[in-house]
Amino acid sequence: MAWDVLAALPETYLTARGALDALGVESGGRLLIRGGTSSVGMAAASIAAGRGVETAGTTRRPDKIDALAAAGVDHVVVDDGGSGAASVRAVWPEGPDYVLDLIGASTAVDSLHLVRRGGAVCLAGTLSGWVIPDFEPIALIPSGTTLTAFHSDNLKGSAGTAVLQQVVHEVEAGAYRPNIDRVFGLGDIVAAHRYMENNKATGKLVVVP
Repeated sequence: MAWDVLAALPETYLTARGALDALGVESGGRLLIRGGTSSVGMAAASIAAGRGVETAGTTRRPDKIDALAAAGVDHVVVDDGGSGAASVRAVWPEGPDYVLDLIGASTAVDSLHLVRRGGAVCLAGTLSGWVIPDFEPIALIPSGTTLTAFHSDNLKGSAGTAVLQQVVHEVEAGAYRPNIDRVFGLGDIVAAHRYMENNKATGKLVVVP
């Protein structure tokens, strides 16, 4: 496996695997991925598709719809700056069984009310910041609904070795995609950051020496 391909796997696939396990995602379930064109979102879509899970993924950019479909997403929801609730309800009137929220602080409460009653929400990304202002758990978490979180530190080092090896085998077998958007040389690190900050990436950016 090429180094740039291997470099794209740990943070994305280990985070996605851990988050889906935290949600308790099972075959036949319905999963909404908020922030679907992030590298972790695309990895989660690939894993979920392999588990027989029906998926929907959100994006703010219509030009990224094809990339989500190629990653294995069944339903693409274009988020126009709102919650996208109407579009999600059009697909699943009762809401998804699980929500993987990679946007974080600005969408967490909305995700709790979008998931079906008794479903689960996992925060595994902070694209919109780390803090949820004025969060009152009893008032804002619907009764019976689960809110959990996953951090990639839980699988760092030797703790993630076995899982990463499984991911490598799945990529080699063609079951998972590395979802690399672009590879930059170390001398182009400034351009890489500008590319990322301008939200141009669909998937993972890798920097090589």
